[in-house]
Amino acid sequence: MKYKYELSEVDCANCAAKMEEAIAKIDGVEEATINFMAQKLILVADENRIDEILQEAQKRISKIEKDCEIIIK
Repeated sequence: MKYKYELSEVDCANCAAKMEEAIAKIDGVEEATINFMAQKLILVADENRIDEILQEAQKRISKIEKDCEIIIK
């Protein structure tokens, strides 16, 4: 299933690329795309594990950019 989330505090395109790569390696994620300019995260992931995937994604994002957060509405 495809999910879209806003991101806060993505400061550089290089960091966005690193975050995208790290999230794509999470078990259950088929595809991860971060649009640096729009501050968006698009995930194609297992809908049965989305909460677990988002928690792991946030951990990986925080290792790259400490202040960046996934905004879940």
